[in-house]
Amino acid sequence: MTLRADSQLPTPSFADAAAWVGEHLGDLTLEGPQGVVASPRFRGGQGAADAALEAFDVSGYARSRSGVWPPSRRGASGLSPYIRHGLLPLPRVWRATSLGPGSDVSKFHDELLWQEYARHVYARVGNAMRRPLRHDVPARDRWPEPWPREMACMDAVVGELERDGWAVNQTRMWLASQWTIRAGHPWRDGDDAMFTHLLDGSRAANRLGWQWTVGAGTGKPYGFSRWQVEKRAPAFCKRCALREACPIQDWPPEERGAKVDEDPRLRSDPDVDATTGPRTVERGRWGDAPHGASDPDAVWLTAESLGDADPALAAHPDLPAVFVFDAPLLAQLRLSGKRLVFLAETLADLAARRPVELYRGDPATLLRGRSLAATFTPVPGWRRRAALLAPVEVHPWPWLAWPRAKSVASYSAWRKQLPR
Repeated sequence: MTLRADSQLPTPSFADAAAWVGEHLGDLTLEGPQGVVASPRFRGGQGAADAALEAFDVSGYARSRSGVWPPSRRGASGLSPYIRHGLLPLPRVWRATSLGPGSDVSKFHDELLWQEYARHVYARVGNAMRRPLRHDVPARDRWPEPWPREMACMDAVVGELERDGWAVNQTRMWLASQWTIRAGHPWRDGDDAMFTHLLDGSRAANRLGWQWTVGAGTGKPYGFSRWQVEKRAPAFCKRCALREACPIQDWPPEERGAKVDEDPRLRSDPDVDATTGPRTVERGRWGDAPHGASDPDAVWLTAESLGDADPALAAHPDLPAVFVFDAPLLAQLRLSGKRLVFLAETLADLAARRPVELYRGDPATLLRGRSLAATFTPVPGWRRRAALLAPVEVHPWPWLAWPRAKSVASYSAWRKQLPR
């Protein structure tokens, strides 16, 4: 089946989402049409998100959050794909996890705040996050492979990333440190490699996590060595063919990155209202294109906010939801098909409760002239498209902590600004 760039797509069913992606979007994926499969660990949809949140018990989180292997030792919530795509807004997750041992609640809430902090930084500086925030990573001699699969720890962690589209936070730090500090490869390439596979891939959180791990934000990198593996996943070392000649036996040299010119917006936001978006529903005031319609006839959704609680979606339960698989962007990114299957499952789940229109192409072209309601989204791509599409109604983003004009140069500086 050959689709024109402006083709409307049939609605997938939840059960055939992988086949649907292979047929309609497979040429845009990393694996190609015949290689698209679903993640064996995560399913998309509001129902799956609600069940995951209901099943998560915050008790013991502070002690077990860094567990790696066996999986039974892990305390990671596994909620990140649902948080990333707006199926579980951060305020809802915060409320749902507020009961439990104080140390566990505090530690988990701190992780939620890190996610929010990443969104604040990205909302303020956008794609400038691709350059180091404060330091350059020291140059090193490169290893031929950044993630050598003959190392049992790398084989297991990369295998999980590629198979499930997910990894626990501890192993994400291993991967980032191994790629850059050990193997000497550019952190931006590693960020892209991980982003390709992650169901929760976020230019905000993923990129900020890489910068922190390799020391691009602080100047002090996180050193990855055999010690972490033996502490968090001793079985990896026991079965490793390199256990007698481990290439990460010792700590890497401690070298601080060189200072770079800091983006002045990190210290002060010159336009905090643009970063934040509207505080109340705005009608007829968004974008540059003229628009005569006063009432929306559809709700425009993006991958940032696909849940039932999306403010524009919730405000218009009788309107169809419109989603465009951005073909030019997807052709550039070449994401794993697992990510698109997760989105297709989510949209199929939504279509069971309300009309959903799906398209493949350029959103700015396909939706031009539509009278759209939308939720403000704090990412550069949404703003560019909204300026062209001029939604007739824009709803506030559900921030966990409302952005302020003060410093976001570090998490600790940002954290001190929050109300107690």
